[in-house]
Order: sequence, then C-alpha cells, then structure tokens
Amino acid sequence: MRTVQLNEDSIKDILDNLIKRSPNRFTEQEQAVNEILQNIRTNGDSALFEYTKKFDGVDINADTVKVTPQEIEEAYEQVDDELLRVIRRAMKNIKDYHELQKQNSWIETKPDGTVLGQKVTPLQRVGVYVPGGKAAYPSSVLMNVVPAEVAGVDEIIMCTPPGKDGKVYPTTLVTAHEAGVDTIYKVGGAQAIGAMAFGTESIKAVDKIVGPGNIFVALAKKAVFGFTGIDSVAGPSEVLVLADETANPRYVAADLLSQAEHDQMACAILITTSQKVAEEVSKEIDGFLEVLERRDIIKASLDNYGYILVAENLDEAIEAVNAVASEHLEIVTKDPFEVMTRVRNAGAIFLGESSSEPLGDYFAGPNHVLPTNGTARFFSPLGVDTFIKKSSIISYSRDALRDVHEDIELFAKAEGLTAHANSIHVRFENE
Repeated sequence: MRTVQLNEDSIKDILDNLIKRSPNRFTEQEQAVNEILQNIRTNGDSALFEYTKKFDGVDINADTVKVTPQEIEEAYEQVDDELLRVIRRAMKNIKDYHELQKQNSWIETKPDGTVLGQKVTPLQRVGVYVPGGKAAYPSSVLMNVVPAEVAGVDEIIMCTPPGKDGKVYPTTLVTAHEAGVDTIYKVGGAQAIGAMAFGTESIKAVDKIVGPGNIFVALAKKAVFGFTGIDSVAGPSEVLVLADETANPRYVAADLLSQAEHDQMACAILITTSQKVAEEVSKEIDGFLEVLERRDIIKASLDNYGYILVAENLDEAIEAVNAVASEHLEIVTKDPFEVMTRVRNAGAIFLGESSSEPLGDYFAGPNHVLPTNGTARFFSPLGVDTFIKKSSIISYSRDALRDVHEDIELFAKAEGLTAHANSIHVRFENE
C-alpha cells in the first residue's frame, strides 16, 4: 500500500484518481443500458423475460416471475435459526434508529387569518433492488426496506435476480419477508430497473427506486431518473481512516481491508499524523494479505485506490478528510468526538477504535446506503426522508391578503407577469 506525504498536489492526484470510479465515467456501457431500457419500455414483459433468460439463464413468465408464499416458506426451512435471530436483532436496531428520523406535518396560524404549513406524505409505491444470483445480501434488504416501512410507504416491491435454478437466495427471501416487502420479483439488472420505472404487464411502475447494484444497475437508475425517483447513483465502496499516534495499527489495517475486499474498485485510505503508525499499518496489511481469503481482490483494490497519507498536523488531516468526502469515515484519535465536530463531509462517521465500519454495515442501526465518490459533500445517507415528500400549505383570509395585495402586484409587474398581478388585483378591484 503506497505511502505519500499529504500536500495539495498529492490530495489532488488522489481525488482525480478516485473520480475515475464514478458511474458517470462508464459511458461505453450507457448505450447498452439505454437499449435495454427502451426495449423494456416498448415491449414490457416479453423484453423482461428475454433479458432474464439471456443474462441469468432462467426461463420465467408471467406465472413464475413473482415469488410465491410457498417459496418463502421453503426459504425459512433453509435459513439457520441463529442467523434468523441475528437478522431480527439487526432489524430492530435499524427500525429504532429510523423511527427517530420521522417528521410530522405542521401548521402555523396568525391572528390575521394567515395559515402556513407543511404536509408530510409517504410515497405510495417503492421499488427496492437487491443484487442476487448466488450471493446473499440480507443487510442490503434491511437497510432499504426498513426505512420505507417506518416512513409509511403503502407498497414495497423488490426485484432481485434469480439463481440458475430460478430461485431467489433463501436468506434474501426470508429477510425481505421479515422486513415487510409486499411482493418479490425474480428479475435483475438494468431490465429490472426499467420494469420498475416504466411498468410492464407483470410489474407496476413505482414512485421511487432504491438499492445498490453493478454498473449496469447504477447507469439504469441514472437514466430513469425523472420518470421515477431514485435514491442515488452509487459508486464503489470506500473507507477513510483518520488516525493519530494513539491508534492501534492492527485495528486500522483490518478496517482498511474490510472495504478493500468488496471489489477491485473499492477505495481504502489512511490519513495519519504519525509516520510510525503509517509504517506499522503498512506492515500489518502485508501480514493480513497472507491469510485473508479475498487477497487477490484486496491487493488489486489497494494497488488501484489504496493510500496511506502522512499529514503534518491534525488540521491538515481534517482538511483532506473534508476534501475526500468519503462514504465511511473512521476517526481513531485521542479525542474522536472533538475531531468529529470539525468534519463537514462524510457519509457515516465511526468514532473510536471499537466502532469499526462493519458495525454500521450490519447491526448498529444507521443506514449503510451512503453517498460515494465525494457526493457526501451534498448527499445524505438513505433514511426515512428518502421515502416521504412534502407539500407546502398556504391559506390567507381576505383581510390578510388585503394587507399585502399591492406588494404582490408590484412584484409580479416587475417580472413582467401581468396575469399574475391581475389574479391578485381582481379580488380587490371594487374596493
């Protein structure tokens, strides 16, 4: 893992390198994705089933595209009781955390008859995408479905690709059922995003699509935005650890590698004020690489997007942290809570050596669907707000409007919108 001195040039080079991982850079795949989406929009189910056979090797039709209650029962028989217990504990933590995010409608009245307010309304129908095939991502199911449930969404559907046997991974099915998904469809990829965005004979269009996926899923979500809502266009995972001389190098190394194992495009960065910590972390990483199962993926990730940056002082380090705006930020310093107050940009912040990133991935309660590729500068984690919309409420009495009607008319005329001005004027033309 390369070690460099932190300065303006090195941080600029790193930011330039990291942005190469953005889905916005994969223009060569966009044409293929757009063709799939157009085919789904035009031909509906027939195109959807055709792509499922082509990409997943499974024949499905209108009768088999939907997961049946019997399939869910069979899935429960295949899931270990101890794992189910952990899933339920994690789900409770996630629900409790997101309950605190709920917002209420509000009304403010004034003596002159002015009534202003805000109406909070849950979305009616939401689609959750879950990667599938042979892999199981029950944590992703929980993180996307539970906040929608808490928000009060009327209907939650889920799309996930089937395995070669035409079935959805049992753990995925059981977790979706536990979390409250109403209907599960055995389709994946860009074609599933198109089906949820535009609707087909079997899958009704949704108001918003959430959930992670590969580059084709990410580009499809980007393309359908506007026809439907989306949570974000997610990029590869990333972690940044900010450490001083008090940090445990072995813990830091382990945490960096926990993200690097995702895929070759994952990013792991250490920014430290201690040259000694930098050297020891590097040695610990070399040791872990000898024993970890996914060492080839980890090594590729570190070679491409892994950095150890040595800063002159904590102020310089924090400035770099805010510039990177990482998805996950671990702060392992003498006073992590004080340092946290100086951090402006991060998706999720983990404080202290006992708060490693996987704690947030699976169990603590805060959402693990986070802004990536520097978008933590302006995006927030997925949460209850993702699944609600807000309407403004305005009501004026005649007396209240009389007091301000000339001001409104003047403003409208200044913009050349005389019909706007007239809409107010006619209410008082006889006075």
